[in-house]
Amino acid sequence: MARLLAGATCVRRRTLLAMTAGGLLSACAQPPRPPAGKTDHWSGRLAVQVEDAAHQSFNAGFELEGNPDTGELTLLSPLGNIIATLGWSPGHAQLQHGANRKESTSLQALVFELTGSDLPIAALFGWLKGEAVQAAGWQADLSAISQGRLTAMRQTPAPQTTLRVVLSP
Repeated sequence: MARLLAGATCVRRRTLLAMTAGGLLSACAQPPRPPAGKTDHWSGRLAVQVEDAAHQSFNAGFELEGNPDTGELTLLSPLGNIIATLGWSPGHAQLQHGANRKESTSLQALVFELTGSDLPIAALFGWLKGEAVQAAGWQADLSAISQGRLTAMRQTPAPQTTLRVVLSP
C-alpha cells in the first residue's frame, strides 16, 4: 500500500512539474504576427548600447509594424510582458511606459526617452528590408540581414551608440 501511495505522489509531482514548465514556456511566447500583406511587421530582440559616462544599455523583445510615418513599436520583457508601447502618426507620437503616458509632436524625443539614444526609426524600416538607407552619423551593417541580423553604429554625434537587432524566424 505504501508503495502505491508513493507512486501516486510521484505521478502528481511529475504532472505538476510538467504543468509549471508548460506555463513558463507559454509565458515566453511572442505575440502572433498580423496577417501577411496587412503592413510591414518585424519581431525579435533588440539591444542598444550607449557609450556615455553611464554606459547605458537596453535590450528587449520587440514588435515593430507600420512605416516611418505611421507605426507602432512594442517592447517586451523576456517573459513577454509589455514594457512600453510607442505609437506615431504624422505630427504626433505617444509613449505608454508602465502607468505613464506621454505625448509629443516629436517621435525622436520619445525614442530618446525610451532607449537613451536617438535611434533612426525611419532608417530602421529600410534597414530591416535590406535597404542601405542613410541616417546622419549612422553606419548600418546589412551583411547578415538575410539571416535576420542587423547591426548599426553611430559615431557622431557622441556618444557612440550601437544598435543590434535579431529577427524572429
